Amino acid sequence: MADPTTQVLPSIDHLIRKSVKRTHTLFSAEEAFRGADDSDRASKLRLAAKINAEYGNAKTLPAALVAQQKGGVGPARPAGPQAAAAGGGRKMIEGPQSAQAKQVEDLTSSALTLNQPISHATPTLLSQSLIRRREARQVKPDYHAQWKLMRVISGHLGWVRAVAVEPGNKWFATGAGDRVIKIWDMASGELKLSLTGHISTVRGLAVSSRHPYLFSCAEDKMVKCWDLETNKVIRHYHGHLSGVYSLALHPTLDVLVTAGRDASARVWDMRTKAQVHILAGHTGTISDVQCQESDPQVITGSMDSTIRLWDLAAGKTMTTLTHHHKSVRSLTIHPTEYSFASGSSGGNNIKKWACPQGTFVHNFSGHDAIINTVRVNQDGVLFSGADNGSITMWDWRTGLPFQTMQDVPQPGSLDAEAGIFCSTFDQTGSRLITGGADKTIKVYAEVA
Repeated sequence: MADPTTQVLPSIDHLIRKSVKRTHTLFSAEEAFRGADDSDRASKLRLAAKINAEYGNAKTLPAALVAQQKGGVGPARPAGPQAAAAGGGRKMIEGPQSAQAKQVEDLTSSALTLNQPISHATPTLLSQSLIRRREARQVKPDYHAQWKLMRVISGHLGWVRAVAVEPGNKWFATGAGDRVIKIWDMASGELKLSLTGHISTVRGLAVSSRHPYLFSCAEDKMVKCWDLETNKVIRHYHGHLSGVYSLALHPTLDVLVTAGRDASARVWDMRTKAQVHILAGHTGTISDVQCQESDPQVITGSMDSTIRLWDLAAGKTMTTLTHHHKSVRSLTIHPTEYSFASGSSGGNNIKKWACPQGTFVHNFSGHDAIINTVRVNQDGVLFSGADNGSITMWDWRTGLPFQTMQDVPQPGSLDAEAGIFCSTFDQTGSRLITGGADKTIKVYAEVA
């Protein structure tokens, strides 16, 4: 008979596994619900921690804004359970309100109270950005008096394309499509003299401040020097291959710069008539040229949409400005500030630049037309006249417009003849003289 202690008992592992499966089947639903509760609690706690880490410094408004809102500035916000208690700020972000989230929020608020109170002496990044934004919105132009049309002068038989005021401010000259240069009295507007000699439209005029000379250029390729004591031509400057559209006198040197349709600007010795430089580089008609005493001494604007700053001594380009999208039609140099402006026919068509590098400063935005002429006076008033007769007066410093007008064609003219082609301020800056397509000269003045 076998010993019972040595008898091998059958394995019960499969019974245990079956029992565990049955137990799991009975209680799995309850465990699933309990697990869902734990995961929701954990996700809420995780979200609260993330919100605190990301927005902890911005959950309370600065004291200045809280005081502003209490003062009733702006639309009132509805009060509710989210409003802060007395002495505290208004919450900007609300997280989940579980027990753990409240505990994290309490810890955060106690940590924030340890810091110094928000004030102007210790501004936060948020308050600094708000202050900067408010200052940016408060940029205001300088005060400028309004301008009004004071006189309309008739006498030319063609479009008035050029105007220049003499340094003594007693008379001004105009040139037009009738090939005649006329001298007008500044005070009365009466015609004093007519100079004939050009055989095509007169496009540019300049009166020397150091000599009794008047310089003119025209579409007949001619550049003439008139002696104002004898009212006769004493010099011709030969060299341009096509019409000459603009000229400028150097303020300190006996140098004349002319430019035109042959895409070149030419520098002339005023007395010897010698051609000092040919400033080549533009690929289109040069519509305007300006001179100033310091570098860049010569600035040209062209129909190839570029502006070039020239080294007068070397006769080479210093900088080429390509910001304009369409033809540059006019340039103007500020009388006292080291800057200039340009006008063109594209979008953002008036731009301000700083010398000597031609650094872009800002746009004069709002005059959506083909700008034919821009001029600035010493009081910081920029005038822009367009091909459709629209006029805008700008504040030079901020680039903001303070007055708009519309040129009215004179009786007998077509509505399409409202274009403004040329303009200049007088020596005091208080009168503006324009020439247009209705063959008249208009004088504007500041209204006190």
